[in-house]
Amino acid sequence: MTRNDDVLVTGASGFLGSAVARQALARGFSVRVLVRPQSPRTNLSGLPVTVAEGDMRDAAAVAAALQGVRYLFHVAADYRLWAPDPEEIVRTNVDGTLAVMEAAQRAGVERVVYTSSVATLRVAGARAPVDETAPMHPHEAIGAYKRSKVLAERAVERLVAERGLPAVIVNPSTPIGPRDVRPTPTGRIIVEAATGKIPAFVETGLNLAHVDDVAEGHFLALERGRTGERYILGGDDVMLQQMLRDIAELCGRRPPTMQLPRWPLYPLAHAAEAAARVTGKEPFITVDGLNMSRYRMFFTSAKARQQLGYAPRTYREGLRDALAWFRAQGYLAK
Repeated sequence: MTRNDDVLVTGASGFLGSAVARQALARGFSVRVLVRPQSPRTNLSGLPVTVAEGDMRDAAAVAAALQGVRYLFHVAADYRLWAPDPEEIVRTNVDGTLAVMEAAQRAGVERVVYTSSVATLRVAGARAPVDETAPMHPHEAIGAYKRSKVLAERAVERLVAERGLPAVIVNPSTPIGPRDVRPTPTGRIIVEAATGKIPAFVETGLNLAHVDDVAEGHFLALERGRTGERYILGGDDVMLQQMLRDIAELCGRRPPTMQLPRWPLYPLAHAAEAAARVTGKEPFITVDGLNMSRYRMFFTSAKARQQLGYAPRTYREGLRDALAWFRAQGYLAK
């Protein structure tokens, strides 16, 4: 890998994708980004990148963006836990990934880092943090997003095994930090908690990592990862109650202390989804989200630490950076 090698980052206008693009620039790469025409460019403002417009399912646009590219980071994904048409999430993430991978192979890309998710790993029944040896089957996945990521990851694995696609797979856990423009589902929790709008919680846990550490992990995978292998890029396992307590402490608020059972929340989730079909706005509480919350989404990044040299900072640093960015951008002035 030499300075000024051309890299293409898909999804670079998004939260994780923009962090990967920034990491590429910091490492001296010449960066090209594939962005849909309608995507906001806030996260790309002022960055010395070449913008290629197009949808990842548009073969011609992807082929044009890949011309002369040595390395590809396929970060783009439809990251929604709810959509009016759930199958649109599946089509985007599966068909889009296949289109990009096949185009990369035709273009002779030397190395591909495919951004999957810990959503492809089985946590049901786990008694310890889950590692890469627990792949989920599509029929086990809760909701369209998780199913789409499982199907897409399996498609990439088949291309590696059957066609020699030079790809390594990374499985980020839940990134937090600056530039969460949309924001992501977890970013919404941070904003709502920081503004005092989460008075209670359910018992669940998740793995949180600073988005910039996850982005760095992508480049460690590029440099040191083995073709066809999966690497979890995570951080700290945290109970939701602890996360809310830490947010309250950082914001000078009183933390919520009421733990709710899940069953009374399902009617609220159904009502929220019904309202969302009318308003077009993503609901804060969803049926799939409640179903997922039955499990502690705890993962270990031991493989990435040992084989890649991945060394994430504490999740509280990610919280601090996320809150500082949300505050500076006016998200917390509510």
